[in-house]
Amino acid sequence: MTPSTEAAEVVAKAKAPRTRTKQNIGYWKRYGAFYIMMAPALLVLLMNNYLPMIGSLIAFKQIEYTSTSFIKSFLESKWVGLENFNYLFSTTDAWTITRNTLAYNAVFIVLNLVIGVTLALLFNAMRNRRLAKLHQTAMFLPYFLSMVVISYLVYAFLNPDIGIFNKFVLPALGIEPVDWYTESKWWPFILPIINTWKGIGYYAVIFLAAIIGIDNEYYEAATIDGASKWRQIFSITIPLIRPVIIILTFLQIGRIFYSDFGLFFQVTRNSGILYDTTLVIDTYVYQGFIVSGDIGMSSAAGLYQAVVGFVLVLLSNLVIRRISRDDALF
Repeated sequence: MTPSTEAAEVVAKAKAPRTRTKQNIGYWKRYGAFYIMMAPALLVLLMNNYLPMIGSLIAFKQIEYTSTSFIKSFLESKWVGLENFNYLFSTTDAWTITRNTLAYNAVFIVLNLVIGVTLALLFNAMRNRRLAKLHQTAMFLPYFLSMVVISYLVYAFLNPDIGIFNKFVLPALGIEPVDWYTESKWWPFILPIINTWKGIGYYAVIFLAAIIGIDNEYYEAATIDGASKWRQIFSITIPLIRPVIIILTFLQIGRIFYSDFGLFFQVTRNSGILYDTTLVIDTYVYQGFIVSGDIGMSSAAGLYQAVVGFVLVLLSNLVIRRISRDDALF
């Protein structure tokens, strides 16, 4: 290496930090205002979503209220490892609650997807926009109802003595009345119907918004080429709203180990004879907490549900990446 080359390298190394410093200063001048605007939202996100994660440590401790201060009791409680998790898997109900939770949520995901997209397509095809808005509003209204209200509406239909089904519908069809709250075989059909009726308006409106955003020129070109309505739906509409379908499906998969507590507790009136088909993880943990008051066990169940949901989202995204890289979330 010649002296002139060594001198050039020394000069380049001396200038490099200054260049990087100037680049950093220029970057913050250009984007600093955006980071300042993001700061309040990031602070709220940190305090509301991430700091509470410290409470996950309760799942590995046996909380003993040795003081009036919960924080002091938490710090003084002993570590018990995975003992709190044994509660979910060591009982005879472990298979039942896991099966019910997964099966119901799988059915809910399929129904929300198929019926939601179908209704969105029907709403988009309606020529009278005012009538379409009326239908959308009527479909969306049950989404805002409390499960307590819905439980009374369901009871008005399924009451063994004076319910609408046993009083009018079944006799008109020549069918004997059914004691709905003591026969568990009907609830795998009743609960998906209620869940779909309550939440389908939400999914239909989101899918409809995605369909409306499609450029009309695609349909005009397809019509000129002689494509039928069915062909346009499967070749234009469905492929273009596929990202929205994937995102909503991912969100539901992430909560596949969670259940709507009101649906399985309030609507079924917590009837013990129905537990074989209505007992899920959330109601099981609630009942265990009411009986034992063990906060560690409840925290273990919540952490278990969150971790499994997170893993399922990662696996689902991996599958999507293998099929279509452009449709993956990350």
